[in-house]
Amino acid sequence: MKQIDRLKALGLFDSRVPRYTSYPTAPLFSAEIGAAEQARALQQLDPDVPVSVYLHIPFCERLCWFCACRTQGTQTLSPVDSYLDTLAKEIRQVGTLLPKGVRMGRMHWGGGTPTILTPAMIGRLAQAVKSVFAQTEDWEFSVEIDPTLVDRDKIAALAAEGMNRASIGIQDFDPLVQQAIGRMQSFEVTRSCVDDLRAAGIRSLNADLVYGLPHQSEARMADTVDKVLSLDPDRMALFGYAHVPWVAKRQKLIKEDSLPDDQARFQLAGLAAARFAAAGYEAIGIDHFAKPTDRLAQAARHGQLRRNFQGYTDDACPTLIGFGASSISRFDGGYLQNAAATPAYIERVEAGQLAASRGYLMTPEDRLRGRAIEMLMCDFRLDRAELARGHGTAAAALDDILQALAVRFGDLLRFTDEALEILPEGRPLTRIIASAFDAHTPEGVRYSQAS
Repeated sequence: MKQIDRLKALGLFDSRVPRYTSYPTAPLFSAEIGAAEQARALQQLDPDVPVSVYLHIPFCERLCWFCACRTQGTQTLSPVDSYLDTLAKEIRQVGTLLPKGVRMGRMHWGGGTPTILTPAMIGRLAQAVKSVFAQTEDWEFSVEIDPTLVDRDKIAALAAEGMNRASIGIQDFDPLVQQAIGRMQSFEVTRSCVDDLRAAGIRSLNADLVYGLPHQSEARMADTVDKVLSLDPDRMALFGYAHVPWVAKRQKLIKEDSLPDDQARFQLAGLAAARFAAAGYEAIGIDHFAKPTDRLAQAARHGQLRRNFQGYTDDACPTLIGFGASSISRFDGGYLQNAAATPAYIERVEAGQLAASRGYLMTPEDRLRGRAIEMLMCDFRLDRAELARGHGTAAAALDDILQALAVRFGDLLRFTDEALEILPEGRPLTRIIASAFDAHTPEGVRYSQAS
């Protein structure tokens, strides 16, 4: 049996499983957990341990049809300006609960389109955060950049506030593909953006690409990858397009008969990965690539790779504090998500309430299973000794799962007394294998396909 046939038989194309950017996943969050738990979590932070900060800017001038993020369109800056006022209030509210001296080791602006902000707005938002959080010496400030909605003045404003890593949205450079997803963005505009970022002193750049988009072919994918490589990014993310029109209504604008079939999707991903490897990039987890000198690659080599809501990261901060509509915070005890709809978020903050509207408090078993899943997603290896050190005899509760995996996946896995390892030929099944450790099956939730 060909390898592709074996992967197919094991569920690669049929299984729908989480991406495991958290465990438990967001559908498990409950409205019974909210502002009270958020206040306690903030007050109990250790001021000697840096935190990460995430700010969500939900606004876009154009709504890309493929996107399933929490976003809203606007043709004026008036709602953006008002939203920044509310965001600043939320930051101040959180600041009143933090122990004195809490510092941030990371800050990330996502969306939506953070570069919809004017230079003055950029300074205003950055200063609002810095008025509450001092920065560590190795502080990293990253921003998601839309090359069609940024200029030198915006880049200069971001650099002046300390941006030292930029994440550039590309997806695909082919005009036919771009037209089919409602996102026109020429290579020339993107290259100009990269040149401006480099000129402003931004030395760490990453690019986001998507496979499985309408009208993609191997020739078109190869051309896009070659163009991306010519931009010389430090790291890249290659995400599989998740066609979930029951979640993201705008995806109904994408014609399903224009999407590549399952096997074609798999081949597109493999083609891109092979070209990245040939160019000297190291594969990181299931969908990232980085230069050997990049911090992400170094973290992967030293077993320090982690996974959060932005994907793979070398962020060692145990706490993530999210600001803005729909943003998710991660604390030692679990997760808290702000009100998802922008009007509901604004209403809560303007009423003087904390923004968290739902969440999840983790049990000891959740921590054990979550760490097992993260190991597999990051390292393709479940270290049984580490689990035993961190969770004691409870780690033995996973033995039945390990035995079942051995039966199902056979020689695609390697078992020793110390570890379970997913071998290279089995790594396309990583999300499926990781899902064996997931004890939660929320009713009525449909995840994206595993391939």
